[in-house]
Amino acid sequence: MKIFFSSMKTIRYLSHTTRLLAKSTSTPKVLGRASNNLSVGLVGLANVGKSTFFQALTKSTLGNPANYPFATIEPEKSIVLVPLDKLTHYAKLYLSQKTVPTNLTIWDIAGLVRNASSGAGLGNKFLNDIRQVDGILQIVRGFVDDEIVHIEDNKVDPVRDLVIVNDELILKDLEIIELEIERVNKMKNKPGIGGSYEINLQTLDKLSTLLYDGIKVVNGDWSDEEVDVINGLNLLTAKPTVYLLNVSKEDYESGNNQFYKEVDQWIATNSPNDKLIMFSAEYETALNNPEELLGTGSAIGTVVEEMRLVLSLISFFTCGEMEARQWTIRKGSTAPEAAGLIHTDLQKTFINSIVYKWDDLKQLDTFDESKLKSQGKQHKCGKKYIVEEGDVLIIKAGSGKAR
Repeated sequence: MKIFFSSMKTIRYLSHTTRLLAKSTSTPKVLGRASNNLSVGLVGLANVGKSTFFQALTKSTLGNPANYPFATIEPEKSIVLVPLDKLTHYAKLYLSQKTVPTNLTIWDIAGLVRNASSGAGLGNKFLNDIRQVDGILQIVRGFVDDEIVHIEDNKVDPVRDLVIVNDELILKDLEIIELEIERVNKMKNKPGIGGSYEINLQTLDKLSTLLYDGIKVVNGDWSDEEVDVINGLNLLTAKPTVYLLNVSKEDYESGNNQFYKEVDQWIATNSPNDKLIMFSAEYETALNNPEELLGTGSAIGTVVEEMRLVLSLISFFTCGEMEARQWTIRKGSTAPEAAGLIHTDLQKTFINSIVYKWDDLKQLDTFDESKLKSQGKQHKCGKKYIVEEGDVLIIKAGSGKAR
C-alpha cells in the first residue's frame, strides 16, 4: 500500500522533525560535576580588586574591599541573576505576566600569594576553597595606582601575577595526584579492582606528566574513561577559567590598556582555550553615578554569559501567560533531563516534548501555534532529543503537559 502526503509542507515538517529526533548521539563527557547548579569563584593574588568587583557583580555589600592583603579570609557567596535577551523576547511573545530569570552562584575567595601551595598566607585553606567551585574568574591587576599596594614588590606586572597563580594551582594539583597514586597503589591487590586500577594509574601518570610540563588539566585531551577519573579528583586546573584584566576607568572607557597585549599573548600560549575580558572594578562601582561615565556600558553581562559558556551551561525556556521562565542545564542534556529540572515526576513519566527553536521565534511579534505548526516549526521530540540553547519546551508526561 502506498502512502501519499497531502502537501510538501507536511513532508518538510516530518523531515525536519526526524532530523531533530536523530540528535540522539551521545556527547563526550566533560570535566567537572554533572550538575546544573554550578558555582564560580573569584580568584587572584591578594589586593587585585576581587572584592570590589564582587560587590559590583552581585550588587551587594558583601566582600571586604580594602587596601591591604587578606582583607577577605572566609569566602563570601552571592547569587547573580543572568541577563538574557531571549527571556525578555519570549515574555513579549507569549504575553507573560512575569519573567523568572536563572542565576549563577559566585564566591569571593581570599587572595593567593606566592608559595600558597606550601601554606604561605593561609594558602592551603584558600586553595581548598577554590576546589569547591566549578569555574574560575581569575582577576589580574592591570592598573597603576601608587595608593593601592601590590603584594609583589609593590609593582604592577600582570604576566608575573598570572604565572604565580598558575604555578600555585599546578603545584597543588601535583600534590593531590601524588597522594592519589599512593592510594591507588595500596588498592591494587584488593579483590574486584582489576581494570579500574590500570585506567586510574594510567590517567594519574598522564596527569602528572602534563602538569610537570606546565599545562593545565583543562587543556589536555581526555577520553571518557579518563574524564571519570579526573572528575573524582576535583583538580584546580581542571576548572574552566575566564581571565578578567582589571583596568582603570579611563582605560576601560577608551578600550586601551598597556598590559592587555602581553596578557592576551600569555593566555594564548599557556591556556589557549580560555577567554580574556577587559573590565574595570572602578568603572563598575562608578555606575552608581552614570552621568560621570562615558557610554561604554557594564562588562558584567559579558562576564556572566562567558562564564556560563565555559561551564557548558545553556538555557531552555517554559513560557505561557502566567510566566516566562529561564532554566539552566548542562549542554548535551536530553529532554527528559530538562523535564526533571522542572519537576522530578516529569522526568520519570516523560512521554515527549513539543519544541520551538529560538531561530524560528526570534523575529516574531506574536506567537501563533497553528501557523508555526503549518510551517514545520513545531517539533515533536522524544526521549533522546538533546536540548539546545534557546529552546522553548512543552513537556508531555504521564500526568499531562507542563510549560
